[in-house]
Amino acid sequence: MATTTSQLERLTFFSDAVFAIAITLLVIEVHVPHLPTLDDASNLQALRELVPSFMGFGLSFLTIGALWIAHHRVFGLLEEHDERLLWPNMLLLMVVAFMPFATALMSSAPLARVPEVFYAATLLLAGLLQLWLFRRALAPGRVRAEVPPEDVAALRWRSLGLPTAAALALVTAFWLPAWSDFLLLTIPLLVRWYARLGRRRELRRLLVAPAA
Repeated sequence: MATTTSQLERLTFFSDAVFAIAITLLVIEVHVPHLPTLDDASNLQALRELVPSFMGFGLSFLTIGALWIAHHRVFGLLEEHDERLLWPNMLLLMVVAFMPFATALMSSAPLARVPEVFYAATLLLAGLLQLWLFRRALAPGRVRAEVPPEDVAALRWRSLGLPTAAALALVTAFWLPAWSDFLLLTIPLLVRWYARLGRRRELRRLLVAPAA
């Protein structure tokens, strides 16, 4: 038990490090303007030109932050280490580490189709990998016995929020690139809705099971 606990901690610490590095690298792509003049008008214009980069930084920071919070929440409930979690977790971290590039590309041309499609596709891949990881991590026998089954169901269902929003943004980016990123703002609402749905379904199943 001590060995498996240590291995689970190593996996968690490594994941935390990748999340931290990726979320920090986002700001590197927001380049400070170097102007030949010091007048206010030129500086304000330079800041206005950086608005897409600021928006991309904020959106990706919150998205990676949400991925980390979900990862932290799920792995905090696990009973012990399982090697079958290694590759799903590693692939998720690979996409998270790639997000600064996708963010920089999207911020460079926020009204263009290809950068927006590329960004939404990156988030969709991250969401699907997170879904795969969490479904495997929350399988029966891997969660601590004292965790209520409705809480486990809520965590499993809430991982549908990101891929749903990213899929909608991906489709929208083909026709309305300028609006696709706004659909990603629905992620917190979708996550809460899915969590409530999963919790209700599990409680309903638990009520019916004894009678059956």
